[in-house]
Amino acid sequence: MQFDFVPTRVYVLAMGANLPHSDFDIELLHEISSRMAAADPVQEVLGLIVEFASTVVRCDSCFVYILEGEDLVLRASKSPHREVVDRLKIRVGQGIIGWVAEHREPVAVSQNASRDIRFTVLNELPEDAYEAFLSVPILTRGRLVGVINVQHREPHTYTKRQIRLLATIGFLVGAEIEMARLESENSQLAQQLETRKLLERAKGILQRDLGMDEEQAYLTLQRQSRQKRRSLKEVAEAVVLSDEIRRGSQAN
Repeated sequence: MQFDFVPTRVYVLAMGANLPHSDFDIELLHEISSRMAAADPVQEVLGLIVEFASTVVRCDSCFVYILEGEDLVLRASKSPHREVVDRLKIRVGQGIIGWVAEHREPVAVSQNASRDIRFTVLNELPEDAYEAFLSVPILTRGRLVGVINVQHREPHTYTKRQIRLLATIGFLVGAEIEMARLESENSQLAQQLETRKLLERAKGILQRDLGMDEEQAYLTLQRQSRQKRRSLKEVAEAVVLSDEIRRGSQAN
C-alpha cells in the first residue's frame, strides 16, 4: 500500500511555524488521536501513520511494518517502491528494524547507517543507500504490533523531540492497528463462513438432483469455477439461486 504523501491535510501543519514546539506537539497528538478514532479500515489507519510520521520528521522515505507471525511485513510506505509493499518481509531481529522489534526500543542513526553492526542489506531495495535511520516500535500493552521507520538519504541528526514524538505516535496507534486488524480478520472469517455454507448447500443440491456423492459434487463445482472463471462462491450462489427459482416455479 503506497501513499502519495501530501504535506498536509492536517491543520496543525499550517500553524506549525507559529507555534512553540510544545504547543505544536500537543496539537499534533490531539489531531492523531481524533483522526485515529474516526478511522476504520486498517489501510486507513496505516495511511495516517505514514502521514503523521512524515509530518514529525521530514524524511525521504517512511515505512510501516506490521508484525505477522515471526515476520515484519511492509504494509504502508512513503517511498518510490510500490512493488514491495505487502511483499517485503523482515524477520524479528534482522537488521535495524528487526532489532527495534526484538528489543522494543527506538534506534536513531544520524549517518553511515549501513556501517551500523545491526544494518542488513535488503535485496528488494538494492539501490537504496540511506544515510540516516530512525526506527520506533509500535506497541500495545507492551506487546509488539509493528515498527515505524523513517529514513534520510543525507546525514540527519534526529532531535530528542522527534524521537520522543515518533515513539509516542507508536504508542498511540498500536491499539488502533490491533483493533482494525481484528475487525478485518473477523470480517474475513464471516465471509469464509458464508462461502462455506453456500458450498455446503450447493453440494447438497447436486447430490440430491444428480445422484452425486459429496466429493463428486465438490469437484463439479470446482470444474465449473475454472471453466466459467468465477469464484467457487459465485458458482455455489448460482446453483442455490437456480434451485430456489425452480422450487418457486413448482410451487406456483
